[in-house]
Amino acid sequence: MNKTDLANLRRDYSGKELSKASVDPDPFAQFSTWIDEALHSEIIDANAMTLATVDADCRPSARIVLLKGFDERGFVFFTNYQSRKARDLTSNPNAALSFLWPQIHRQVMIYGVAEKTSREESENYFKTRPFDSKIGAWASRQSSVIESRSILEDKFADLRSQYTNDAPLPPFWGGFRVVPNRFEFWQGRASRLHDRISYRLVGESWIIERLSP
Repeated sequence: MNKTDLANLRRDYSGKELSKASVDPDPFAQFSTWIDEALHSEIIDANAMTLATVDADCRPSARIVLLKGFDERGFVFFTNYQSRKARDLTSNPNAALSFLWPQIHRQVMIYGVAEKTSREESENYFKTRPFDSKIGAWASRQSSVIESRSILEDKFADLRSQYTNDAPLPPFWGGFRVVPNRFEFWQGRASRLHDRISYRLVGESWIIERLSP
């Protein structure tokens, strides 16, 4: 494929109308409705989200992580606390999340401040992971340089023999919760006249606004 091919890629959008009158006044309830519809549409990895962070030198980075829970407190994912994303959030807790559900012509963007989940919350989630995933968390020094895959596999095998049936939560592993202060719900519409509805937190109230596409 050349650059001309990319420039000519097109698709039509024909989503439902999204308006200030039709959205829920609570952005968490609106998100719950949309992710339920994404899940019912059998979208693969509907809980996958882009997490954008900025390091101590103001250099941005982004990666895909999985949403593992949300409520009125915020949006939760889990990771190694020694990873690059965790180091970024420790030095600068501002973060952005982005969900893309192309099959239903929708995006959700969430902006806020990240905080670590409690140890109890991290342990409760870790207990639900498959055994090999628990061992993988112990084996990987996430984001660090390794000389070969065999080093990782050998460490995994050693730890799997050590723990045999179960493994505890590593001290360097746990969750982050992104506490939102802004949401944007994007609905694809015909002629690129997309609907964009924004929620801004002012004090304890959410201000709902329409944005130009």
